[in-house]
Amino acid sequence: MTQSDHSRGHSRRAVIRGVGSAAAAGMLAAAQARAATAVPAEGDIWSSEYWAKKGDIPLWMFRKRIGAPKPAEPARPVVFFVHGSSVTSRVFDLTVPDKGEYSLLNEFARYGFDCWTMDHENYGKSGRTSGNADIASGVEDLKAAVEVIARETGQAKYHFVGESSGALRAGAYAMAAPERVDRLVFAAFTYKGEGSPTLTKRAEQLAYYRTHNMRKRDRDMIRSIATRDKPGTSDPTAIEALADVEMQFGDQIPTGTYLDMTANLPIVHPEKVLAPVLLVRGEHDGIATVADLEEFYNKLPNGDRQFIILPGTAHSVALAINRQLFWHVTRAFLTMPSPIAT
Repeated sequence: MTQSDHSRGHSRRAVIRGVGSAAAAGMLAAAQARAATAVPAEGDIWSSEYWAKKGDIPLWMFRKRIGAPKPAEPARPVVFFVHGSSVTSRVFDLTVPDKGEYSLLNEFARYGFDCWTMDHENYGKSGRTSGNADIASGVEDLKAAVEVIARETGQAKYHFVGESSGALRAGAYAMAAPERVDRLVFAAFTYKGEGSPTLTKRAEQLAYYRTHNMRKRDRDMIRSIATRDKPGTSDPTAIEALADVEMQFGDQIPTGTYLDMTANLPIVHPEKVLAPVLLVRGEHDGIATVADLEEFYNKLPNGDRQFIILPGTAHSVALAINRQLFWHVTRAFLTMPSPIAT
């Protein structure tokens, strides 16, 4: 069985919670129409590093696609992957020997996308400051990154895929710059956080987050991302590979997103998110209840929206054993034909 066949087989078990009214989608079709179409490609994956500047702060960016850019070639849709609270952008480009493909950047490059990601302020290769790298700071990071993408691709609108607090960053950016956003995928998202076991536990450290801009992030903490909800939904070998690449950046990570998620929710207000949205929840994810996400989903103004629950997955859909489910539903949503107004 090929990887593609494997993905299709698993995808049939995804639970898709309805697409909204065609009329509402049609009204927004012209504004949401995509300028580029993803065409699956074969060939060598090309990559390049870039730097954005947020004031005096250097922000590291990374790009992958099939083949180097060429003058006058057909545009490829841009998809920007936004990382979460406790890891860097390496989570989207992980190599796990003898375990198959784990890199979202590689996979979506083969689907025909121009794939980008970045390390946020105080993460990875990006600049270090005395700040706590909260969601508002992440929005400013994305504003700086988008200027680089616009210069390099000539495009004005982009898809965003965010996981965990990366989804909050992407959603907050979509509120601030709706003209730059094509389609949004929120994985492991949380709205108000009500009834969340993960956030209830995390809130026990709220006083620390209020008074410290950095927190300890060691190998055990990275391992806990994959085990706290339901052990066995991620391969321990993959999590060790993630820890290997993450620990090169030290054992300290910013507290800002933890503070926002325990004291300042909601960060993303659904009525202000105008783009099409795909909400993806792992069946066992403790960061948000189904009811919390349903409330968010029901308040989204764009009828072009989906809520999908992925079986056999927990918080980390990108590194799940069943990660092909996430690939499948995300690709389907990002390549959905624009609806015809009726």
